[in-house]
Amino acid sequence: MPTPRPSTFSIVARDPDQDAVGVAVQSKFVSVGSVVPFASADAGAIATQSFANVTYGPDGLDLLREGHSANEVVERLTEADDDAPDRQVGIVGQDGSIAAFTGADCFAYAGDIQGEDYTVQGNILENPDTLEAMAETYETTEGGLPERLIAALHAGNAAGGDKRGEQSAALAVVKPDGGYDGGNDRWIDVRVDDHEHPIDELERVFRLYDVTLLEREPPAKTRNLDGETAEAVAAALGEAGFDGASGGSFDEADRQALEAFRGANNFENHSLDLIEDALARGWDDTEGAGETRLVNAVWHGLSRLDRA
Repeated sequence: MPTPRPSTFSIVARDPDQDAVGVAVQSKFVSVGSVVPFASADAGAIATQSFANVTYGPDGLDLLREGHSANEVVERLTEADDDAPDRQVGIVGQDGSIAAFTGADCFAYAGDIQGEDYTVQGNILENPDTLEAMAETYETTEGGLPERLIAALHAGNAAGGDKRGEQSAALAVVKPDGGYDGGNDRWIDVRVDDHEHPIDELERVFRLYDVTLLEREPPAKTRNLDGETAEAVAAALGEAGFDGASGGSFDEADRQALEAFRGANNFENHSLDLIEDALARGWDDTEGAGETRLVNAVWHGLSRLDRA
């Protein structure tokens, strides 16, 4: 039985302002997040794909920790691998070094592009436009590292993407003490293992993860819900089953329903005042109904604040 070769495109990037490095990837391959991305806050980030040699991940991170540049790491990994012509790898070190390798036997179209603090790479792609769109979108998208990584995936998919279609996607970003309660460096770790539209689903899950687990710098001032937005939020809370929501002006009963919504969704990283402020600011940027719109509106409203 032939070894499966997932058609894959990925981006590896570094945000020096956040001291963060990460990988975003999509593939016509189940659970790509279990194979391609590797990252460590004290070393860098690596995407290993195209008949992936998963030892490139831990071995490459060890070499980065030892002080080797990304180029040196690529050379050492591929020189020791008889099947290197089948492999593809992208590396960004915490030292700012960047490198990629696309083996001569990778299935077409295969290639890679590097820019400031990032590299994109892919194989079994419809066209070179996939990688060009990823690079351009990453460079021009505003926002934090995770938003830019997801935007690059969307752009690559829209430009052509995998010849064989879509199946799974993953986003992994690390930074010092970035994990749950500061206990490790796993700042963002979101995977979609099997889905008809995995990048869309990855973005949906990431937004929920973001609101639940990531912190934002506090605003100088918060808004209260009022007018038509207050009525719409109250109605959505009622539709989502949170008792006390009036569907009218935002009164104390509605505020209690909002507190129940905050608790049910584990949004304790954000005060009730900040959740109300986020809804007031983000409601008009979203569509849908009930709890789905409430969560999206909170995410949009929080997006104006820098992550801590």
